[in-house]
Parts: sequence; structure tokens; C-alpha cells
Amino acid sequence: MSDIYQFSVLNIRGESVSLEQFRGKVLIVVNTASRCGFTPQYRGLEALYQTYKSRGLEILGFPCNQFGQQEPGSNREIADFCEANYGVSFPLFAKVDVNGATAEPLFQYLKAKAPGFLGSQSIKWNFCKFLIGRDGTVHRRYAPFVPPSTLSKDIERLLARS
Repeated sequence: MSDIYQFSVLNIRGESVSLEQFRGKVLIVVNTASRCGFTPQYRGLEALYQTYKSRGLEILGFPCNQFGQQEPGSNREIADFCEANYGVSFPLFAKVDVNGATAEPLFQYLKAKAPGFLGSQSIKWNFCKFLIGRDGTVHRRYAPFVPPSTLSKDIERLLARS
């Protein structure tokens, strides 16, 4: 596959969503968790979303329970938590695996296109962020410890491209 638009995923309500609907947008795809030391990054992600959504940024949050069982809730509980505690208004999707035999195909693709440290294709923890350009190609991968605010320069650069 040459871009992410060929994938369909389930949203937080269990409805199928074609990523084709995000064609022409700059995307951040991130695996999330509600009980993680990085959970406050929801605040930073929402700030990015509010700053750049009118210019074409979308953030796609994918809850994941593979790291320390830090996302044990149902999709409904996750959505309620994110809205109540962090005011999350960007799209959330159904809980997924990001590593192993049951990994969501979208994340298999993202990991292959933007390997991690020393070429590793596994995701090491919650809040690994992938930045995708308007053309659907993966621009860069950011480690979980990288605060969302530090993505601004790269987001600005990608938003400036037509």
C-alpha cells in the first residue's frame, strides 16, 4: 500500500471509517491509554487540534491496552474519560493492538513506513505518534516521551504544502 487512505478502521462507537475521508489533511495517528504516565499528553494533543484543525490537521487517537494494561476500559468508558478529563474533541477509534499477530493493519503499515529506534518496527509504549502528510505518506514517527507541542514545526511545514 502506498498511503493510508486504503485502510478502514472502527471508530470508538464501532462504526467502520474509511481513512479516505481524511485525504488532503495532515494527520497525527497516536496510540493512547487512560492510565499511563503519558496520559496528560491528551491535553497537548487537544491543544494541537484546536490550533491547527481549521488549517487541515486531524488527530486520530487509538486506545491500546498492550502496555502495562493501562487501557482496560470499554470503548464507551474510554470516550467518556477522554472527554471529561481532557476535553478531547478529536476523533477516537476503537481499542486496538499495535504490536504482535493481532496488530491493527494500519499500525503494521505505519511501523513499516516509519521504523523506530535502530529500525525497530515495534511500538515501545503508549503515545507513539505518527505524522502523515496531506498526500497520505508517513512523514515521521515520534517516541512516546516526545511532547505533542514539539510537533508544531513539522505540522506547520506539512500544512504549508498543498
